[in-house]
Amino acid sequence: FSSGAGGGVGVGTGVGVGPWAVLGDGVRLGAGVQIGAGVVLEDGVIVGPDSRIGPRVFCGRGTTIGARVIIQPGAVIGAPGFGYLTSPDGHRRIPHPGRCVIEDDVEVGANCCIDRGSVGDTVIGQGTKLDNLVHIAHNVRIGRRCLVLGQVGIAGSTVVGDGAILAGQVGVSGHLRIGDGVRAAAQAGIIGDVEAGIEVTGFPARGNREFLRSQAVLYRLVPLIKDLEALVQE
Repeated sequence: FSSGAGGGVGVGTGVGVGPWAVLGDGVRLGAGVQIGAGVVLEDGVIVGPDSRIGPRVFCGRGTTIGARVIIQPGAVIGAPGFGYLTSPDGHRRIPHPGRCVIEDDVEVGANCCIDRGSVGDTVIGQGTKLDNLVHIAHNVRIGRRCLVLGQVGIAGSTVVGDGAILAGQVGVSGHLRIGDGVRAAAQAGIIGDVEAGIEVTGFPARGNREFLRSQAVLYRLVPLIKDLEALVQE
């Protein structure tokens, strides 16, 4: 890195920068970093050694990216989150002075959106992998070694523990705590805290066994309803 007093771009050895990339003031690129075509790194972005940033990725000001991170094309990291104060005059945007922090060995899929923090930082923990089209809202903290599959959405200020797996299209409400090792089946809708190690299914999400039993009860009710309708007609 260069040691300039806040000015210019610091570039380590073996760095590659593609055509039409834009690097803001105070950007720091570690050794071996590869920057794809059309990437935008705003002021103060730090990228750790041996990370790869694909074409057309945007990183907002102050974003911090660890070592050996892979960011696939089209991802948006550190843009302001969806925060507004509503009044009779309309909706006024809340400032988002926080950062987005991507720790070591994370992979961010194509066209993911990870918002910057409003009152703190948005953090993606070490070794976590995000599939394509995942949305992480402001102030969310995801633990280490999690798997977040395609089209998952996590609302603001939710905390996800280490080793959690959120399958495709899982939706998580804001200000929740998802414990370590939680497994959420595809399209689960999580609207309350989930204890560590629990497997959840359905909407509202509940334990797999409870959900399957409730579905079985509903199926058994169908012939009873038919008999009841026949009695009413008689």
